[in-house]
Order: sequence, then structure tokens, then C-alpha cells
Amino acid sequence: MRKDGRSFDEGRPVYIKRHVTKYAPGSVLIKTGDTAVLCTAMIDETVPPFMRGEGRGWVTAEYSMLPSSTQTRKKRDRNGKTDSRSIEIQRLIGRSLRSIVDLNKLGERTIKIDCDVIQADGGTRTASITGSFVALYDAVQFLLEKELILANPITSFVASVSVGIYQETPILDLCYDEDSNAIVDMNVVMTEKGEFIEIQGTGEARPFTNDELLALLSLAKKGILNLISNQKDALGIE
Repeated sequence: MRKDGRSFDEGRPVYIKRHVTKYAPGSVLIKTGDTAVLCTAMIDETVPPFMRGEGRGWVTAEYSMLPSSTQTRKKRDRNGKTDSRSIEIQRLIGRSLRSIVDLNKLGERTIKIDCDVIQADGGTRTASITGSFVALYDAVQFLLEKELILANPITSFVASVSVGIYQETPILDLCYDEDSNAIVDMNVVMTEKGEFIEIQGTGEARPFTNDELLALLSLAKKGILNLISNQKDALGIE
């Protein structure tokens, strides 16, 4: 039994609320347990210089943590300097979303995702990906309704969850206490079709075996399919 009473294969309660800001075509507040992230999607009618004239679009992301999101105040990024952890995470978010978008159907425009962590209790990067997809979906629907694009560029739903080995047991969706004491820590990004986009796994206290890896991926798949069900509920999709 885990600290919060969950079984080893049980994720934290998920709450997804759309349209939480006025100006962004896509805006989502996602909560997974005590972790809360605001994800917004804005549309820019330009693309990066290296893509100009190609007729394709782009999806990119930025990630940050508010100063009060952690137990001790986190310093804000200053003078355009972003810490290396945030850079790693925002690149992960961007890669995850681009993998399920047909950029040719997006036209020469960029959808910019911003993920701001309001409260952190483990799994902020995975919650950011899961919430960002819903914000992206709404931004795409905005483009379709305005007839700025002719076809939906989204090819699949995508979500992400953490798994790990804690006290010698594979578990799903680690909170901060579990994550900080995990023997093995892993973040998994997967599509609705069961296709893996990214697997980030680290043996924190010891190496892990092939059987343990397969057990963790099985837990991740179960958790991600449940998160995608939550995404569809929030979007009103059966």
C-alpha cells in the first residue's frame, strides 16, 4: 500500500479543465494528484527561419515552474536564461506533440505551447504533455472553424505518465516522495495506438532487468490509455 492509499498499478486522480484563459485558442488546467499545470496553445502566423517557404508548420513548447510551485521558492528565469532541466522538458513536450501532428496540413504557422507548473508533486513533465495535447487539440479546432486549415493535422492522441520501482515494486504515476526515493525512475510518452514516442528510464539506485523494464512499460501503457480516456472525456469525445 502506498502513502496515498493507491495500489501499485493505480494512477493519481486526474482533473482536466478547458478554456481557463481568455485569449489562448487552447488553454487547459490539468491536475494529477497534487501536481497542477496550466497549458496554453497560441497560434503564430510564422514559422522558424529554417522552415520558411516550405509550406509546413511547426509545434514548439516552453516550460517553467512558478516560484511557489515547490516547497522552497524557485528562482525565476532572468535575462532570457532558462535552466537546463526546463530546456530538456520543453524539448520533450515539443517532440511529443510534433510526433502526432502532420505539419504539412498545418500550413506555414506555429502553434506555441506554454506549460507553467502551478504546483509540483512529481510528474510535472508528464502532466504537461498530457495537458498540452488537449490545448493543442482545441487550437487546431479553432483553425478548422476559422477555415485557416482544411484538414485536421492531428494523427493520434498522446499522453505521458511516470513509472518506477519503489521499495522493489514497479508502480505507476509516482508522486514526489516516491520519485525522490525510487530505485528506477522512468517517463513514458505513448500514442493512443500504443506507439512509444519517448522512454526516459534511469536506474537511480541499481540497474534494472529486462523483466522489470517490460513490467514498467506495461504499467505505463495502462496509465496512458487511462489518461487518454480522461482527455477524451474533457473534450467530449466518445
